[in-house]
Amino acid sequence: MAFVNFNNFTRKPLVLIAPLDWGLGHTTRCIPLIRELINLGCDVIIACNSTQKELLQQEFPTIPYTHLAGYDIRYGQTRWITFARLVLQSLKILMKIKQEKRWLRHFLTSRPVDALISDNRFGLYTTGIPTVFMTHQLGIKTGLGSFADLVARRWNYRRIERFTTCWVPDKAGNPSLAGELSHPARMPAVPVAYIGGLSRFTPCTGNTEAGGLLIILSGPEPQRSIFEALLLQQVKDYKGRVTIVRGLPLATALPAAPENCTLLNHAPAAVLHTLICPATLVISRCGYTTVMDLLKLHKKTILVPTPGQAEQEYLAHYLQKQSWAYTTPQRGFVLGKALAEADGFPYEIANAASMEAYKPVLATFVAGISHREL
Repeated sequence: MAFVNFNNFTRKPLVLIAPLDWGLGHTTRCIPLIRELINLGCDVIIACNSTQKELLQQEFPTIPYTHLAGYDIRYGQTRWITFARLVLQSLKILMKIKQEKRWLRHFLTSRPVDALISDNRFGLYTTGIPTVFMTHQLGIKTGLGSFADLVARRWNYRRIERFTTCWVPDKAGNPSLAGELSHPARMPAVPVAYIGGLSRFTPCTGNTEAGGLLIILSGPEPQRSIFEALLLQQVKDYKGRVTIVRGLPLATALPAAPENCTLLNHAPAAVLHTLICPATLVISRCGYTTVMDLLKLHKKTILVPTPGQAEQEYLAHYLQKQSWAYTTPQRGFVLGKALAEADGFPYEIANAASMEAYKPVLATFVAGISHREL
């Protein structure tokens, strides 16, 4: 894909943002950052693949985009097959990181920028400009024990420390939103800033428990499709309206669904907001961005971790312990049972999240790059 012709004479600070394609959560949590950078007078270029671009263009139709291939990670049909596939794909991930480094060198020869924000893309660092690595996973949960977690954290830190700074989308204090994921015992040897939770949504108003059941699907295949098939089989017995957002921005066809169920391949932020706010209950994966969105909107949730994704499994356990979400595994999932147990769960959501702390961090960041010469 050809590069966009950018205006070489802009006097505004120019920021390159590149979210990881491992699910759409990394992409959607960059939306409030992009909005605020624009509010602060910056020009923004977004580096992403076609699926990410389809989503982001609905929010930012006039921003320039440049193509950056994704990692295209695939999961297995069971938890242990997923573990095995992730191990086998580790070489692929390392190759992608090297490709990112080459891509960035080439890109910067045609379009220098004042700063770069990478959401979990390890290869996008360089010298001479501020480079930010954004992640909520400082402490890695592998699901393979404490020694494997330690090895993974050291690998993680070696790469984070090649950046100028690290931004963590979580609260600095306790109880944090991500627990040990974002607050490990040992920190990387670069400045770390906790920028608060990130959500593209504004708080709900009006009646917030009158819209039936909302199901938001997301995450890598084939687990997204496996969970979708399971839910479509079971929602026909639900006594009420069900809306399922499939999390497929590029899809055009829809599968067959029961009469009480409305299917959407994708919902832009404004539409999704109108679906979440009146929903009586939301069922979704336990992806961290989805969690931040639902906590900000104070929604009662049933979170179902992606099998084999140890981070989600840890996060689900942590959130249930805080009484912020009811969680249940996909294996043996029965909708009626999950709804009954969620109905008796003691939700305490009101003060779970602070979602504005990123604004002063960005203001300081922009002030530091505003006088750079391109």
